[in-house]
Amino acid sequence: MNKMTKILLLLVLVVLGTSCNNTEEKSNTPIQEDPVKVQIGQSSSTQQDEFIEVSGMLEAADVARVSTRMMGFIENIRYDVGDKVRKGQVLVNINTADLQAQLARVEANIAEAKAAQESAQLDYDRFKNLYESNSATKKELENVTTQLKMADSRVLAAQEAKKEVEVQFAYANIKSPISGTVVQKMANGGDMASPGMPILEIESGNDLEAVARIPESQIAKIKMNKPVDVMIKSLNRTIAGKVTEIAPSAKYTGGQYLVKISLKEQPKEIKSGMYATIKLEDDGSKSLETFMIPESAIVRQGQLTGVYVVNDSNKALLRWLRLGSSSGDMVEVLSGLTSDEQYILSAEGKLYNGVPVITQ
Repeated sequence: MNKMTKILLLLVLVVLGTSCNNTEEKSNTPIQEDPVKVQIGQSSSTQQDEFIEVSGMLEAADVARVSTRMMGFIENIRYDVGDKVRKGQVLVNINTADLQAQLARVEANIAEAKAAQESAQLDYDRFKNLYESNSATKKELENVTTQLKMADSRVLAAQEAKKEVEVQFAYANIKSPISGTVVQKMANGGDMASPGMPILEIESGNDLEAVARIPESQIAKIKMNKPVDVMIKSLNRTIAGKVTEIAPSAKYTGGQYLVKISLKEQPKEIKSGMYATIKLEDDGSKSLETFMIPESAIVRQGQLTGVYVVNDSNKALLRWLRLGSSSGDMVEVLSGLTSDEQYILSAEGKLYNGVPVITQ
């Protein structure tokens, strides 16, 4: 390799090295992001009394579920949903063909037991006379005495069996235990009825009460005779009431305690089944500091909720929140945001942690 060739090769290496250095310097230079234009909101706290607010429903205070204590085919249901009934009226007839046959067998048993009783009585009278005239032994008299007692017992047992069958006939004609309105029909004619199976439901309709389920975390705050406001949603009307019953257990209601509330008024327009919002003041409550922010500012990711705030470096930072109740287009912030802290209401670009922002 001559001298000229070596010089040319050296120049090429120098040029390539310089180009690589320039490329590396460009790749290490940070990309300058344009700030996202945003509108800023500012949280402000308000002081308000603490209330417990739960959903409930209006129900009749006097409700009866009509069922039978015997098994048999339903022969006739005399009333339909909406019909008025009086206490003591026959509502349902159960077919009694099986009972009729059973009664016939019981009466036959009674007749047979009485015939045996009469025969045992004759034997007893005869052997008693023979014993008194020394013509029968004491053992023979004792035997006929035992037979007479057994015959008496069989007659008594057969008569008791007849009473049981006669009681079953009373269950075949089911009467209304209260006066009211049929609100639900759970069976039809021809269905097989079994003991305890509900057939009709009747509500008195005279007194309605609000029924709510209170979570375990709040049930200790509910007291008997506590004043309550019951708002009927469909009527947009609030009725005063008071707590009249608190369930002692939530074992079978998923941790929700059943609470009943009597109404001081019974307007004609309220009906059983209407939804209600029940609001009562927390006993010994102190004023709470709450924050309300627009629902539109909330960021939702799965089950998580948050809001973007602006830090001291004018960058967006996602802050997770715990939210409370809503009021119109505003939502209550229970934790995660402090008083007078700025948050982003809206943005003209995509927000993410660390993006620079500029307020409009």
